Amino acid sequence: MTALAAVAAAAALTLTACGSGGTSGGSGKTNFVAGSDGIATVEKGERHDAPALEGETLDGDEVALADYKGKIVVINVWGSWCPPCRAEAPSFAKVAKETKSQGVEFLGINAKDPEKGPAISFEKDKGIPYPSLYDPMGKLMLRFPRGTLNPNFIPSTLVIDREGKIAARSQQALSEEKLRKMIDPLVAEK
Repeated sequence: MTALAAVAAAAALTLTACGSGGTSGGSGKTNFVAGSDGIATVEKGERHDAPALEGETLDGDEVALADYKGKIVVINVWGSWCPPCRAEAPSFAKVAKETKSQGVEFLGINAKDPEKGPAISFEKDKGIPYPSLYDPMGKLMLRFPRGTLNPNFIPSTLVIDREGKIAARSQQALSEEKLRKMIDPLVAEK
């Protein structure tokens, strides 16, 4: 019985390892590398186009990812109800302010907050200096192609390169150090 339990545990671990990293669907040929720090990256020639993202912000303005053409864009998928989102928000506010002069823009996607009020309070309390698309049903997350660096969790952070392609993703709360680890290589790209 013990040997059978060990085999079952090994099989479960193998299946778990194969299913991680956001490879939901597709052929399994994702061409991205997931680092031990939870950050997945894609080499410049292997990146997929980011989807069209547009809509109303929490402030009632209209914004689209296309508005940031030629810029590096950090997309943070968050919810006001999410403890890891609250933990990472000060790092995002700080890095957004510090990297703007380097051609880096930030865009939030407020997902699954049924009302704007808590999300607006969250942004105000955390000093978030960038807009967030209001996405109460989480539909914008579904626009990312399956089998790419699509966001499967909240929080998720994606970095879009200057050519509008998905270059990096993390599906966990990020420290300032890890956020910069995702952005800095793209700032250095020519």
